[in-house]
Amino acid sequence: MIIEEIESFFKELQDGICLALEAEDGVGRFQEDIWEHHSGGGGRSRVMQQGSVIEKGGVNFSSVRGEVHPRLRQQMNLHEGDNYNFRATGVSIVIHPHSPRVPIIHMNVRYFELSNGTCWFGGGIDLTPHYVVEEDARMFHAHLKSVCDDHHPEFYPTFKNWADDYFYIQHRDETRGIGGIFFDYLRPDSEGHGQRLSKEALFAFVKEVGKSFAPLYTHLMRTHRDEAYTEAEKRWQYLRRGRYVEFNLVWDRGTKFGLETNGRTESILMSLPPQAQWAYDYRPDAGTPEDQTLFYLKKGIDWVA
Repeated sequence: MIIEEIESFFKELQDGICLALEAEDGVGRFQEDIWEHHSGGGGRSRVMQQGSVIEKGGVNFSSVRGEVHPRLRQQMNLHEGDNYNFRATGVSIVIHPHSPRVPIIHMNVRYFELSNGTCWFGGGIDLTPHYVVEEDARMFHAHLKSVCDDHHPEFYPTFKNWADDYFYIQHRDETRGIGGIFFDYLRPDSEGHGQRLSKEALFAFVKEVGKSFAPLYTHLMRTHRDEAYTEAEKRWQYLRRGRYVEFNLVWDRGTKFGLETNGRTESILMSLPPQAQWAYDYRPDAGTPEDQTLFYLKKGIDWVA
C-alpha cells in the first residue's frame, strides 16, 4: 500500500462529508481554499459559514512533505544526526452550530510516514454538547464501539480512555465534552493490544472511523436543529465555546505543534468558534440543565453500559 492510495481516500472522504453536511444544512455551502505548504505539498481547506444549522464549520484535507522539523524530531526521540524526511496526509473537521441544542463535533484521521520506512495512523472523533443529552451520548459511543469492535476488541476501551485523558481541560478539571475515541502511533505489525495488525488492517479501521462522521453528525443535526432555545441558553453556549477555545489553544497537541512549526495558521485556527464568551467565576444554579451538563464533564463515564 502506498501513500497515494491513502491520500485518495482522504480526498474522497472530504468530498463525501462536505456533500452530506451541505445536504443536511440546506443553506450553507463550503468555500474551498487551495494552499501550498512551505516545505512541500499542501491542502484543500473547506469552510462553511452562516448556514441554517452550521454557524462555522471546516472540513480540511492536507498532504504535506519535507524534512522532519526539530520539534517533531524531539517528540519522536530521533537521533540528532539522522536526516529524515516525512510525508503526512489527513482530514480534520470541526463544526460549530448556531443552536446550543446541536453539539460541536471534531474528527481527525491521519497518516504519517518517515523516509526510514516508519509509518503510523492516528486520529479520533469526539463530541462536545453544550447540553449533554444522555440518549445522544449513548448512541454516539455505541456507534464508535461497534466500529472499533469490528477491528479489535481492545480498541474501544483503550481509545475511549485515551480520549477521556486527551480531551481534558486540566486547569478546569473537566473534560471538553463527552469524549469519543482517540488514537495515535498505530504502527503496522506492532505488538500493541495483544496482536499484530497489518497496515491494510489499520487503514481499514481508519477508513471506517472516517465514514462514521457524516451519518453520526447529520443525525444529530436533524434531531435537534428545530428545537427552541432561550437567550440564556445561547449565553451558556458561548461560555462552553470559551472552554473549547481554552482546550484548543492551551492543551491541543496538534494546534500547538502546527503553530510551532510554521503551519498554515488559517487552517490550524479553523477549529475556533466565531464567537465565545468568558464570565468571571460563573457557576450555574444547582439542579439546572447547565449544572447537570457539568456533572457529565468528567472522565470514566461508561456510556455503553
